[in-house]
Amino acid sequence: MQPPRRRAIALSDLLPNALGPAAARQGFAGAEIMARWDTIVGREIAAFAIPQKLAAPPRGSATDPDSPPPTSVLHLRVEGAFALEVQHRTAEILERVNAHLGWRCVGQLKFRQGPIAGFRLSRRTPPPTLPPATPGESAKVEAAVAPVAEPELAAALERLGRAVLARRRVTGA
Repeated sequence: MQPPRRRAIALSDLLPNALGPAAARQGFAGAEIMARWDTIVGREIAAFAIPQKLAAPPRGSATDPDSPPPTSVLHLRVEGAFALEVQHRTAEILERVNAHLGWRCVGQLKFRQGPIAGFRLSRRTPPPTLPPATPGESAKVEAAVAPVAEPELAAALERLGRAVLARRRVTGA
């Protein structure tokens, strides 16, 4: 009888437990928001904004029993040049965070501008560049996209098709 096989565990699965005490000191009940920030808000936003603190509403702030419960404030550190972009996308960020949490926990964002390089949990590596499509792949994609009348959609589908075929060639999938 063989011993059970151990598999590698993703670092993202270990982070919530490892960050638990530090996250609790910053108001995060769990480290979920911090550990899964890229997944929650997307790479585009996560590239220039990171969560710093989740401030719970003051105790006793709900006076009317018919009113919705008070919400928390999520403090973000934002690269200075992108603060306006994050401000414009506040509704989107709130929606994504609350959807991840499963209830309307966060109702407001507050920003602190500054570099975020020293505050990241890990260094992000850019996605690998794919090799250019072969002539056969290009012909196949062009034939598949030919019936699409909308030029912008056709161009997007063509880029997607070339990327999929190139990735298959690289990964063998």
